[in-house]
This record gives sequence, structure tokens and C-alpha cells, in this order.
Amino acid sequence: MLDIKEVRKQPEAVVEALGKRGFVFDVAVFEALDARRKSADVTSQQLQAERKSASKKIGQLVGGGMSVDEAKASVDETLKEIAARLDQAEEEARLVQAELDTLMEGVPNMPVAEVPAGASEDDNVAVAHWGEVPSFDFEVSDHVDLGERLGGLDSELGGKITGSRFTVISGPLAHLHRALIQFMLDLHTREHGCTELNVPYIVNSDSLRGTGNLPKFAEDLFRLEGDHGYYLIPTAEVPVTNIARDRIFDDAELGEEGVRFACHSPCFRSEAGSYGRDTRGMIRQHQFEKVELVYLVRPDQSNAALEQLTSQAEEVLRRLELPYRKMLLCGGDMGFSARKTYDLEVWLPGQGKYREISSCSSFGDYQARRMQARWRNPATGKPELLHTLNGSALAVGRTMVAVMENYQQADGSIAIPWALQAYMGGQTEIPCA
Repeated sequence: MLDIKEVRKQPEAVVEALGKRGFVFDVAVFEALDARRKSADVTSQQLQAERKSASKKIGQLVGGGMSVDEAKASVDETLKEIAARLDQAEEEARLVQAELDTLMEGVPNMPVAEVPAGASEDDNVAVAHWGEVPSFDFEVSDHVDLGERLGGLDSELGGKITGSRFTVISGPLAHLHRALIQFMLDLHTREHGCTELNVPYIVNSDSLRGTGNLPKFAEDLFRLEGDHGYYLIPTAEVPVTNIARDRIFDDAELGEEGVRFACHSPCFRSEAGSYGRDTRGMIRQHQFEKVELVYLVRPDQSNAALEQLTSQAEEVLRRLELPYRKMLLCGGDMGFSARKTYDLEVWLPGQGKYREISSCSSFGDYQARRMQARWRNPATGKPELLHTLNGSALAVGRTMVAVMENYQQADGSIAIPWALQAYMGGQTEIPCA
């Protein structure tokens, strides 16, 4: 969440920054709650001082010749009265603090200066293009038709087993899906210095609060029945980032460039609010897989780290020779916890447009403040908040879709990108069934 001290100092700057998102921060409500909290705290402190003074009086009375029992009895009613008022004041302070916490938990992160104002993806800014959009001398197909001809994608069977927006992948396409995962993990761990993780796919509510998924986006999550308060993960970002929750890293642990993790996991999303969108094929599923990158860095490394992380996601696309564009998201299209985000959008011939395949975001200290994820600054010897970043590198299903559509051949077969051939046992194409 935002630094409440900075909100107190510069409320109008907060209003202006959040305005880029179309979010209205009510300064009057914040200041009224903050004033009530301060008043309750002051009252509690005054009553604690009165109680201490009354307790001291017992010793003074005993020193003046009164018995201990008589001295206690003489101030007993006063102490009881103070205790009752103190309980009331502390309860008021607790309730007001809870209201203030709830208010601040619902406030998104402030975009950095270079993020453009805007309400939707239409206001995003293209900052780079890579690769040539392919041309075909035959009528192109989308991945659904290609998958049916190859006999490897079956949404009807997925629907039978579970329901809509689930797909069964089989045969060579399942192998291609697995090859993409292995290729991405090898690239990020062997060449980019990431530590590979395997994490739980079920998390508790504290983990989701830490990354900003709760309480704001509860309807987007799959909550498990029972009293445990467990949820299926919407992305590996949640369990991986929470490795740093309630922890203080030594400076040496961060190395020169911070801590870098790569993690493959399934992701589970209810897709609330997206009904009617991308119902055909694998673009928007309730269950999909990603290779996720998570960085934990010192604050002064944060800006450079976002560029590095994004470049590593881009390298996956470049090695697969998939044309893409890099978009700087406007305030209204960024995720709740992000302060700056690049989206990578891959070209899909079957749709004749670019579609998102990765989101790479910097969160500053927003998540770290929720999680109390810190490092010990050797210059001061004191714990300070880390900066967190994450990005998909890449969404596996959408990458497979992009390979199928960009590498399709006239007979319905799929050529295998050179970078994947070793992972496919030397296979150079997936023949039409």
C-alpha cells in the first residue's frame, strides 16, 4: 500500500497521480479518519499517563504512613474509572485504524511520472516493434482450426471434464507446450541468472493481501471450500513474492542485481467481468500456465530492473522469431499494485492483430510495505523496504498459440521454431493428422 506518511505530506500529489488511473482519492475522508485516529491515540496516551500517576500515588501514600491496603483502596475507584476510559479509547483507536487500513488497502499504487494518463488499452503507447509480420500465400487459420486439424486441442473434452474455458492438449501439441516451458526455464536460469523455484499452487489470504490481490479482487480468485482460507494461485507472482514476507534480507543476499526468481506454475482465474470475451480457443482460460519472473531489488535498482526483466521476456519472443510490440500502459490499464507496466503483445495471424502475451511491472515498495519485505541497508544499518517486480516470460498457452499461427504451413502442419527443435527431439514440424 502507499506510504501513509507521504499521503499526509502531499495529499494533492497523490490525487494527481491517481487521477492518471481514473481513481478518485477522497482526501477529506482520509484526513477525517486520520484525525480521528490521532485523537484516539492522544486520548489513550493521556489516560495511560493518568493511570501511571494514580499508581504512583499509592507509593506516596504508603510513604506518608498509610497502610498498603488503605493506599490501594483510596485510589482503587480512580484506577477503575481510568481503566474503563482507557479500554474505550483503545477500542476506538483500533476501530478507526481498521477503517483507515481498509481505506488504504483499496487505494492502488501511484503511477510514475512517465506513465501516460488514460482509461483503457486504447490509450497505451507503443514504444517498440520487433520482427516482420508474416505474409502467407494461403488463407490463414486460427489456432482453434489448426488444433482441430492436428487433433491436439479439444475444448469440448475440456468442457466435459470441467466446464467452459478449459482445454485438453494432446499429442505433439502437448509436447510443444512442454518444450516451451523447458525452453523458457533454461533461458532464464542458465543465461539470466534466475533461481528456479517450485512453489505451492495454493496460498493463504495473507499471501494474496501481500501482493494486492485481496481484498480488492476476491471475485477474480478461486477460493477453496473449508475453514482454511486457502485459494488457488492466480499467478506464481503470489507465492514467489511472498517468500520475502516478514523477512529482512542482508545486503549480501541481494548480490549485485537483487534476487531473481523464475517459476513455472499453473494459474487459476475466474475471469470475472470477462464474459463474452475470447470465448473461442485458448486466449482466455480459467486454467493456464506461465513462466514467471520475480525480482526483489534495492530501491535504487528498481528502474533498471524493470528494463532488464522486460528485455528477458522479449528475448523469449526474439529467439522464437515471433513478431511483437512493446507497449507502455496508461494509468487506467495498469494492474492495481503496479506503478509502471510494459505489455508485450505478440502478432497473431489468425486474429490479424497483436495480443498480450506478457505484462512486466514494477511495484516500487507498494507490495513490500504490505508484506514487510525488507533489506538491511549497510549505509545506515537499518531495515528498509525492498522494491518488487514481476513479469510473465511468458504465458505458455498464448506462446503456443502464437507459434501455431505464425509457423502454420499451407497443408495445416506447423513448423517448429529453431530454438525449440532440440526440445522437440529434433523434430522440425508437427505434421497435419
